[in-house]
Amino acid sequence: MKKIVTFGEILLRLSTERHLRFSQATNFNATYGGGEFNVAVSLANFGMETEFVTRLPQNDIGDCALQEIRKYKVGTDHIIFGGDRLGIYFLETGAGTRGSKVIYDRANSAIATIAPETIDWETVFGDAQWFHWSGVTPAISSNAAAICLEAVKAAYKMGLTISSDLNYRSKLWKYGKEPKDIMPELLQYSHIILGDLDTAFFMTGKEKKDPNYQDITSLPKLYDELFKSFPNLKFASTTLRYSISASHQNIGGILYDGASIFNAKTREVTPVVDRVGSGDAFMGGLIYSLITNPQEKQAAIDFATAACCLKHTISGDFNLATIKEITQLASGNTSGKVSR
Repeated sequence: MKKIVTFGEILLRLSTERHLRFSQATNFNATYGGGEFNVAVSLANFGMETEFVTRLPQNDIGDCALQEIRKYKVGTDHIIFGGDRLGIYFLETGAGTRGSKVIYDRANSAIATIAPETIDWETVFGDAQWFHWSGVTPAISSNAAAICLEAVKAAYKMGLTISSDLNYRSKLWKYGKEPKDIMPELLQYSHIILGDLDTAFFMTGKEKKDPNYQDITSLPKLYDELFKSFPNLKFASTTLRYSISASHQNIGGILYDGASIFNAKTREVTPVVDRVGSGDAFMGGLIYSLITNPQEKQAAIDFATAACCLKHTISGDFNLATIKEITQLASGNTSGKVSR
């Protein structure tokens, strides 16, 4: 089985302890994360060969990030070095009726200042079967968007399956372009798109829609609009999140293959330990399922949704749940009993 490649930015994550507010914090927990890297960690944790492509600064913090990537058995052969700094995000973890808060400090980061044509994508994809990117990367800078376009074009030319998580981040699109200026061309090459329908329509410049996910029969018509716009699309998927509070989430999922809707059971997650990275856990679970058992579409959305649910119980950006744990939850085992 050939490897899966992801491309994006790894960030230093500085989070407050014990749900403290930024104003109360006297220290921060330092870990690492980032959408596309989180997906690679999930897949490596499932025993798949992965490669993360990024640009790191040549300093001690860049070295720490490199060690973190290797720690989770993610390939680093095609990481390039340069730039002045690693991007940072600060996280204040909410509780109850107080939501979490993220502040980005990633201007002029190593990936934001990456120059076009600095990555040999044909070499990167030479032994790969799958390429994953997300809407976070083209939101960082015009250079990052240009590199992302180079990557999807090369991956498509070389016959890889391409997946994208829309991942709209309003705080990032600050370089004079809107998603509708960039995303439609990038998505032309994608075979799998993950995202809310309303987000998809917004990011691609389409008329606003208000999908009713409770009415499954109304959804194919809306998903079909994406299929008409993006001719290479084979699957569209949506993580369903019903937020009762920061500490209590109901999580479901939908997968559409252009003909049929596959709907995962909505599960209650409470208490939430860490919501960050849960969408990436969903994406990792979906990729794993579509590679290992492509005909079982209901099983794929069940596994992806269960992976997302379990990530909420794990601190940090990464989903470290095992295949066995995810499969047990997907099959209905929610007991959480001690394993002895």
